[in-house]
Amino acid sequence: MASSVRTVTFDTRDPYHLAGFWLQVFEVERPDDDEPGDPYAAVVTDTVKLLFAQNSDHKVTKNRVHLDLEPTQPRDAEVDRIVALGATIAYDHRKPDGAGFVVLQDPEGNEFCVLRSAAERAATS
Repeated sequence: MASSVRTVTFDTRDPYHLAGFWLQVFEVERPDDDEPGDPYAAVVTDTVKLLFAQNSDHKVTKNRVHLDLEPTQPRDAEVDRIVALGATIAYDHRKPDGAGFVVLQDPEGNEFCVLRSAAERAATS
């Protein structure tokens, strides 16, 4: 393989705050070297590193790249959990048969999807 993804970087007005939201989503601890007011903050999971970089520009259009989250619990329970953390539902693409996904927005408007869990997909195949 010529390249691999090392980090996904988000421009944000407040790196520490937005990283705090994503730390809760992924249920991981904040790195020891992240402090309020720093120009960067990180979220490190077993599968991906997210970096939040300070940028005062406001988001004005749809994301061109987004994350697709596959929860370990049922999709609808994960959507409810993440909304309780501060996300909002942007688009609901759930289908009556249980298929589909939900597009959420983080506190700064970055869109991401919550898919069905592997168990939910296996139960319908």
